[in-house]
Order: sequence, then C-alpha cells, then structure tokens
Amino acid sequence: MNSPSKIIVGSAEWLTLPSLNVPAIKARVDSGAKTSSLHAFNIQSFKRNGETWVHFDVHPIQKNRKTTVRCEAKVTDRRIIKSSNGEREKRYVIRTTMELAGENQSIDITLSNRDNMGYRMLLGREAMQGRMLVDPSEELCHGDRSPEQITALYGNPEPKLEGLNIGLLASNPDLYSNQRIIEAGEQRGHHMHFLNIKHCYLKMDAEHPEVLSRGGKSLNNMDAVIPRIRPSVTFYGCALTRHFESLGKFALNTSDSISQSRDKLFSMQLMLKKGLDIPTSGFANSPMDTHDLIEMVGGAPLIVKLLEGTQGRGVVLAETKKAAESVINAFKSLNANLLVQEFVKEAQGKDLRCFVIDGKVVAAIERTAAAGEFRANIHQGGTASIVKITREERTLAVKAAKCFGLQVAGVDIIRSRKGPLLLEVNSSPGLEGIETATGKDIAGLMIQAIEKRLGWKPTAPNT
Repeated sequence: MNSPSKIIVGSAEWLTLPSLNVPAIKARVDSGAKTSSLHAFNIQSFKRNGETWVHFDVHPIQKNRKTTVRCEAKVTDRRIIKSSNGEREKRYVIRTTMELAGENQSIDITLSNRDNMGYRMLLGREAMQGRMLVDPSEELCHGDRSPEQITALYGNPEPKLEGLNIGLLASNPDLYSNQRIIEAGEQRGHHMHFLNIKHCYLKMDAEHPEVLSRGGKSLNNMDAVIPRIRPSVTFYGCALTRHFESLGKFALNTSDSISQSRDKLFSMQLMLKKGLDIPTSGFANSPMDTHDLIEMVGGAPLIVKLLEGTQGRGVVLAETKKAAESVINAFKSLNANLLVQEFVKEAQGKDLRCFVIDGKVVAAIERTAAAGEFRANIHQGGTASIVKITREERTLAVKAAKCFGLQVAGVDIIRSRKGPLLLEVNSSPGLEGIETATGKDIAGLMIQAIEKRLGWKPTAPNT
C-alpha cells in the first residue's frame, strides 16, 4: 500500500539546488535511470583541506547558454555511467541538497555535459526512492515557472571575460555559425572579436610584422584565430591566416589545411594517396576525351561537378550518356574545370555529415535530399536527422580530417555497396544543421579545442 507521505511527481518538475545557488532548474523525472545527473561544463578538480572538490559551470535553463551559474562541491565518488545512447563515461559524483514541493533532501548527482539532452537535469530513482511516486501522464505537478519568473531569479548577467583573445576570421557576422561561435567563446569567459576578412590587411616587415583591421588597429594581441573563410575569398583569407600563424598565433585550422581542402581535385588525389576510399572519379582537359571520361566512371547515370562549385551548386546528375556528353562539353566550352564521378544509386539521395573536432567525431547527422533532388543538401531544402555511424565510418571521418591537418572539419560520406566513401572534407562546416539536429554545443567544443591547445583553464576558486 502506498504511503500517504510520498509526494506525486510528473514526468518533469521544477526544483531548486540551494547548495549550488541554482534557484530553479527543470528536471526530467526518470525512474529508469539509477542516478540523477546535472548539466555541467568547465569541470575542474582541486584540493581543499586534503579532500577533492570540483568547481563547474551550469546552464540551468534549457536552450539558454547565456545564463551561467558557477558552482563548487565536494566530490563523493567517481562512477562509470552508461548514457541513453550507449556511451560509457566516468563522471564525478557530488552530494547536494534538492528542494522539491517544499521539501529538502540530500541526493547524489553525477556531473555531465547534457547540452544534447532535452533537460538540464535528470532526476533518477535513487533520489525518488521512498519519497516520491511518479505519474508519467502528468507534468509539472508542483507548478511551472514563467520566463518572467526565471528572469527575476537569474537576471541577465553578462559573462565575466577573463580569458583569451580569440578572433573569428569570417565575412558575415549575422550567420548562425558565426554568432554561435562568438556566443560560445564569451560564455566561456573569452574576449571574442569578429574580424571581417575584407576589412583586415597585413604588414610584412622584418622588425614589426602586423595584421591590422580597417582604421589601423593592430590585431597582434590575438591569442588564437578561427578561420571561417568562404570559397570566394579563399586566397586572401588564407593569406591573413598564414600571417597570424607567422606571428605565433594559433589557428584552429591552418592556412595550408584550408587551401588543400578547398582544391577539390588536389583533395581527392591526397585522399587516394592516404588510402581513403572515394567514389570513382575522372578528370580530363579536352572535350575529345569526353567518351573515355564517361566510361571510366561506369557510364551514365553519373555526376558532373564543377571544381569551383560550393554548397551543392555546380553539381549535375546526368542520367543518360547523351546528357552527360552535353553537360561536360557545355562546361568545357566555358573553360570550366570539372570532375566526373560515379553515381552511387544505393545512397538514395542521402549522405552523412560527420563533424570532427581535435581528432574525434563529436556529432553526426544524416542528410536527405529534398523532393526531386538527387543530392543531400540542407542549403537546398534537404533535411537532417541524428544518425548512429559505424566504427568504419567514424574511422574514415577522423582519417579524412587528419589527412588535411584540419582541427575542425565537416566530413561528408555516402554509404555504398563497397562500404563508406568520402565525398568531401569541409574546412568551414556550418553549425546550424548539426546543432539543431543533435542539440549539441558544437561551437563550445570548438572553443574547448583552442583552450586545450593553449593550455587555458578557468580561474580556480581560492582554496
């Protein structure tokens, strides 16, 4: 018989963590999970009176990375936790006070980055045992919190900037990707600077070389730069990046790695040299060789790609040999350089975008072509969804990024009867599609890669 002292909770509830100075956080109530978990990042351990403590940051409000609470707590344990996606992770465990429905209790909480989860906190059965009954058909049995109430509790604090000077070398400050990178860097305490490529220029001088912005402001105080160079300004953008590198500044992607990945023909030759599988492709200079070019990729249907094309533009599906000859010869009459590539029918208009940061695949999505299109491209109406990639696909993506020396790369792969095949490696991959589909803080992971390389850590509390 159920005890009348137990409180009824729904599938989600607002609660308070007073010892961590978190006045409100919405938790997913999950009796299937043993231990409770709290979203935490910038986790750093330190010693206090001979005991292990951690300080960490929390974004307590879902889909809000501006509101940040700095917390610290004594470590009670380290546990291997298997997440819902099957990954195993060793986490710090802390014991803290939780307030729910007017009652306080001490609970164990593991610390983990939950940016890709639906809630910033998960309330597990250890915290509920003997105290709560779950009604999964209900939600927020003990009240909701309005946006106005949340603002009253947390205010609108500006992040404290005490970190690195990081320049984002790009063209459009209004792009989602660029805004997210600036936001992520500021949230982690860094001074972020948008450096418009067209407004920057360089001074080559033996005694005092400089990179300057319009008006003569020196940019030599940058600790690191994040090049996000659109194809139309590759030459100049790489020249600026190379100058920053010569000044001893860390570039998240180097000028050489960007230049190599942008040259489609050279990049495919380099991938082949490294033993990486690509679709069978052909390249020729003269229209006299069109017939042989078509035959070497297995005939029609086939893909014709302009070497200067970007984001799916300049890519044509030729369904018959006659159509292929017409497209190839038309492009060659304009003195355009092109590749001919086998059409992988079994891919069914889908490809994989693997996002690689610092030698690891941190997220992957499957992109599906829009109706009437043959190539997956979210810039042209395609869709993106989370996908579980195979070990072979993961290895291929990591090797492809390493092949060009890219710290950050979007690696495009298609699935074929022969196994995964590399389509392209992008040195300035967009963040919107992959962050929206996966919920992961990809921009934050890019900033963390810079911190790791430069050995930067958040300021530890006084011990």
